[in-house]
This record gives sequence, C-alpha cells and structure tokens, in this order.
Amino acid sequence: MPRLVIAIGGNSLIPDARHQSVQDQYAAAAETDDRIATFVEQGWDVVISHGNGPQIGFILRRSELASNELHEVPLDYCGADTQGAIGYMLQQNLVNDFRQRGIDKSVVTVVTQVEVDRADPAFDKPTKPIGSFMDEDEAVRRRDEEGWDVVEDAGRGWRRVVASPHPMRIVELDVIRVLVDAGIVTIAVGGGGIPVVVNEEGDLEGIAAVIDKDLASALLASEIGADLLLICTAVEQVALNFGTPDQRWMDEFTLDEVKAYLEEGGHFAEGSMAPKMRAVVQFLEAGGSEALITNPENLERAMAGETGTRIVR
Repeated sequence: MPRLVIAIGGNSLIPDARHQSVQDQYAAAAETDDRIATFVEQGWDVVISHGNGPQIGFILRRSELASNELHEVPLDYCGADTQGAIGYMLQQNLVNDFRQRGIDKSVVTVVTQVEVDRADPAFDKPTKPIGSFMDEDEAVRRRDEEGWDVVEDAGRGWRRVVASPHPMRIVELDVIRVLVDAGIVTIAVGGGGIPVVVNEEGDLEGIAAVIDKDLASALLASEIGADLLLICTAVEQVALNFGTPDQRWMDEFTLDEVKAYLEEGGHFAEGSMAPKMRAVVQFLEAGGSEALITNPENLERAMAGETGTRIVR
C-alpha cells in the first residue's frame, strides 16, 4: 500500500486566540482527523507527526505561574507531555472515525526521542524563543542561576532562547517500522521529537532544545520509505515573493527549482516556509518521490490534485 507521512502544524490545532482550550484543540484535531481517515479509506498507510510549539508554551507558562509551590517542568519533559496529550487527541478522534466508517484499523502514539549532536553549531547560537516574556532583572537572574540564554525581543521584554539542532536519528525507529508494516496508523516524532544526546557513558539524556518538526518528519518519511510527505500548514499553497506585489501562488516545483530559490533567498520566509522547503529538499534528496504542502481545510482537495503545492524530483 502507498505510504504517507502527514506533518500537522501545532498552530493548526488552535484556530484563533479565542479558541485555545483543550476542548478547542480537540475539536480542531477532529476536523483534521476526519480528512486523514479519508486517506486511510482510500488505501494509504498513514503516519502522523505534529507540531507542539503553542502547547509547550502553555505548559511553560503554567509552570512559571506555579513555581512558588511546585517544581518547574524541563523543556524535554514538556515535549514528552505534549506528545502524549496531542497524540491522545489525534488517536481518539481517529479511532472514532474508523468505527463510524467501518475501517478495521488500529491507532497508536509513540513517545519519540530524536538524537541530536551536542556539537551541533546551533548550540553556539540559540535562536528559538520559548516561554514567557520577562523583565531584564528576571532574565539576568535566570541566565546567571540557571544558565539560560536570554535575548531582548524588540522592546517587548526578554525571552529565553534555545538551540534548534538538526535531527540525526529517530531512537524508536525500529518500533515505528514494525507498527507501520503491520498497518497500524502511527503518530510519532511529535514536535520534532524529544531532543536527546548521547553522553560520555553512551546513555541517552534529554537536552533543552527544539527540533524542527518538518525536518524530523522528513527524516521519518525517508527512514520508513514513504511515497509522499504531506506538510500541513497555514496557507493553501506556497508562494514566490510572499507578501510582496510580485507574490505568485505555485501549483508545482521541481526539486532543483526549490533548491535554487532557497539559495537565492527572499522567496520563502525563514520563520515559516523556508524550513518546510528545506525539509522537502531533504526528503526528496534521500529518495522520496513527492511532497505536498497545503492547509488543513484543503487536505482532501490537495491530495486529489485540485490545490496545494507539489514538489517533485
């Protein structure tokens, strides 16, 4: 059966600022899952990954507010927590969809660790903001007492920043392969995976970092031999010269075209589309056949070739 890895953005579970509760996120997951169930019904073997940026932000904020009474939650544990919680939402909704459609499929979430290199250059210059804004005194205290990297954010306050290293190895890959080969819909590498490094004794240990969800999804797709990598994001299609008078929506790119546009710069924003396009390049260069980018509400139309942006080798 054809194999599909679909990467869902963490922000797609939060429709707007007025709908951020767990119940709101569950309802958003239900809508996306209904479309994914259609792909399973059509004969795809499906693996799901997801973002977790907003959800980790919520955990960190709760932890900060409760710090006078309870221990704070380390970043790698936040990743594990969100993998379980978001996986639960996706998993339960899919189970219900399958029952209603008469699909004989099981669903499972794998709490997934992803190894990174402690010597990755990203650790020399952390750039990924996490947690709440602080005043300068609090930021300096955290820097001196807890070793945080902190930066001033355009006059809005100070924030902690962590590295975003490149994903090297999916620790639970063998388990994921067994599940997918058995036809089980598998949710894995949530939030890019829990970042871990190998210490001097050869053991795994968590590290404060954030792995790009799309790069980890591309790695997963390559390792399990996926036919298609589908990245679900905030826009229906990818645009050249996004946000300018010369903006042009694109139906298709070739791999070479994407690489040329990335090298040229200016077409894809670093905070949004550029990392997704780099993930697509990684997947296709590793042997993948095709990638597709669209938003949640157009997943079915994109898969049918009616919209979205396809990138082919």
